[in-house]
Amino acid sequence: MSKRFDFLYSAGGLVAVFLILVLLNFVLGAVRQRADLTEGRIYTLSDGTRAVLSKLESPVRIRLYFSQGEASVPLPIKAFGRRIEDVLAEFRNASGGKVSVEKLDPQPDSDAEDSAALEGVEAQVMPSGDRFYLGLSVSYLDQKLAMPALSLDRERLLEYDLTRAIARATATEKPVVGIMSALPVFGMPPNPRMGMPQQDPYVFLSELRRDFEVKRVGLDAEKIDEDVKVLVVIHPRGISDKGQFAIDQFVMRGGKLIAFLDSHAFFDQMQGPMAAMGGGGGGSSTLDKLLKAWGIEFDTGKVITDARYVSGGGQRAMPTLLSLSGPAFDPDDISTARIGTALIPFSGAFGGKPADGLKQSVLMKSSTYSMLTDASAAATNRGDAALKDFRPANTEYPIAIRLTGKFKTAFAAGAPANGKSDKPGTAVAKPAGDAEKPALRPAGPVLTESKGENAVVLVADSDFINDGAAVQIQELFGQRIVVPSNGNLAFAQTLVEQFAGDPNLVNLRSRATAARPFTVIREMEARAQQAYLGKIKALEDSLSQTQEKLAALQKSRGPGQSGAILSPEQQTELDNFRKNAAETRRELKEVRKDLRADSEALQFWTKVFNIAAVPIMVVIAGILLAVMRRRRTSS
Repeated sequence: MSKRFDFLYSAGGLVAVFLILVLLNFVLGAVRQRADLTEGRIYTLSDGTRAVLSKLESPVRIRLYFSQGEASVPLPIKAFGRRIEDVLAEFRNASGGKVSVEKLDPQPDSDAEDSAALEGVEAQVMPSGDRFYLGLSVSYLDQKLAMPALSLDRERLLEYDLTRAIARATATEKPVVGIMSALPVFGMPPNPRMGMPQQDPYVFLSELRRDFEVKRVGLDAEKIDEDVKVLVVIHPRGISDKGQFAIDQFVMRGGKLIAFLDSHAFFDQMQGPMAAMGGGGGGSSTLDKLLKAWGIEFDTGKVITDARYVSGGGQRAMPTLLSLSGPAFDPDDISTARIGTALIPFSGAFGGKPADGLKQSVLMKSSTYSMLTDASAAATNRGDAALKDFRPANTEYPIAIRLTGKFKTAFAAGAPANGKSDKPGTAVAKPAGDAEKPALRPAGPVLTESKGENAVVLVADSDFINDGAAVQIQELFGQRIVVPSNGNLAFAQTLVEQFAGDPNLVNLRSRATAARPFTVIREMEARAQQAYLGKIKALEDSLSQTQEKLAALQKSRGPGQSGAILSPEQQTELDNFRKNAAETRRELKEVRKDLRADSEALQFWTKVFNIAAVPIMVVIAGILLAVMRRRRTSS
């Protein structure tokens, strides 16, 4: 060994090395650099969350109620609770100290349990009957908001839920949401002459009124009020150019637009007397001027027929009544990450290419096993008739899209009017029979481009938020109980929440989950299950064929012969069926046995690799270092 390293083995050298390590640790600790090496960066906050936290003017206190000491709490829930603590720690660090986190363990009959009840955090009940707490409260000045129960199913939306809770708690007043529609969204009074009872407001509207101030906006509005932050346009049938101009200028000034258009509005009962009798109106609606300026195409004469997302079965199957699930949704967008299923009646489809400066993301789409059909025949054809001329286009048609970027006006020539003049403030001739006064085109400057980045959501259907498609309403002990039938309302409400809250919420995406399921094993199980079901189908088909042959042989026998005694042909057929059935059952056992063997082997070797990989790598590294030192010593 070289003499220049001898000082390391002296007492003074050891003290010097110790002091160097302490100083190095102190310097590196002051830098506080961290690296997130997890797949999906589950411990890295998005830019939208950091922007919300950076605008905090006063401290925000988050109290996490977590029964981590309870032995009955399942291990996945405990692991989820620890991940929530890690995310909250990231919120605290990113806020520069403005967010404080307090952890409480609400044991039975404790002060923490009383505090949880006072702040609106509820106990969750397990199938065994045991209770545990996993929720939190957010306090800002005199505002307080509770998240009563944090669910493992919403882990992908954890960052969004926390950021939205902070944004809501810090809001000084309720945002204003405007509703523009040709449908009776706000309800209708009774009409005794037509025999029509009173119609209640849409459940969608009632839910919005809980969190927002809702304002009605007419289809012929010349301007959207300045206090309206989000405008929801629902089936704008017959909207005038004046109304589209008002929407255009609303978007130009930074207002958020959500538009539910329709190629075949089944629940539009203003199209004729037959519609009021339950036949559905079938009217169409669009925002043609605006869509053209944004580069978006929408054919109001076509609806999607989808053989994969078909509703019903047999002769009652309706391939134009789409039951969307799974691959139909964008898993990374907040609005579609956890809605599960959606029922979209007679949906249209968007096409075209977004104009310069705009970016499109697809929130909902059809399967590739779909095509566009005439809207006029959509409501009448079912079963085999609906699929008679079906030719899949091998195209995923966008049903709901989000446009982001800088929007340009669709009225560059000025505000619309009935006359020929294009100059604001000039007189426009009226048709004969109108009042003496000439109509004046609205004067004032026209905004030609949005001031900054904005967002618009377009959905090719308006029926999906109708109570008939979205909820089930029951009367229980004189109370009106509303039960969601699918994720329709959740999708629509999340869109409004995103747009009505802090603008940075629009840019938040769902997070990756820390759970890593055995996807390969699931695929193996799916293939085995398919084979298993195929064997069952073969057995059922064999049974059916045997019964048919037995019945045919029975009919061929003479009328005087007894049906209780089997003929030789029948006995042979029955023996063959029993033999085939036994062979099929044996094959089913082999399928299940092979599946268990392959699955258990894969899980075993996966665990062995996860447990032994690091120690093996350390051993190999140690051996290599020992070999290298021996070579250096020998040389």
